[in-house]
Amino acid sequence: MARVSDIELEHTSGRAHEIYARIQGEYGPFGNMLRVFAHRPPALEHIFGLLLDSKADALISKRHLEIVLVTASAANACAYCVSHHAPRLIAEGLPAEAADRILEAQVPGFDALDHLVRDYAVQVSRDARRVSDALFEGLRAHFSEAQVVELTVRAALCAFFSRFNEALRIDVEEDVLALELTPPDHSVAA
Repeated sequence: MARVSDIELEHTSGRAHEIYARIQGEYGPFGNMLRVFAHRPPALEHIFGLLLDSKADALISKRHLEIVLVTASAANACAYCVSHHAPRLIAEGLPAEAADRILEAQVPGFDALDHLVRDYAVQVSRDARRVSDALFEGLRAHFSEAQVVELTVRAALCAFFSRFNEALRIDVEEDVLALELTPPDHSVAA
């Protein structure tokens, strides 16, 4: 249970109500965090509105987005966010052990570009002042400037969410805890 009371969707109004409902319907089961964010409608509107807008224009692939989110969440020790995003990483075709070993030197199922994205997310999370020119130039070889900004925004937001979730002791939702970390079955039934 969080350190502050829950505010349910039906007790919100205006743009905050719209964003809250859209996040629940379009983004995933982040109810415990939304119930706390609802105490500050402007924060809910702008932070989660940013996430919805970023999803809508999708400058980076879902695979690279989830690599950034799981990596930055793991680097920031945010169990809440790792629990939500690890299944999404696996849904992108990576093995379950990729999520568990995302901070290791070699991640199962990762190619060179995946490792580059992961390395950048780690560096942004741990010490952004020391992002090397070589690492940055590696990103620029594969991503536009807008995409690099998006990668950076999403990694940096994970630090914010980690601090928010931990300070207010937001629990992972039961339905998220129940998710199995197995890759989707893409076989065709006979």
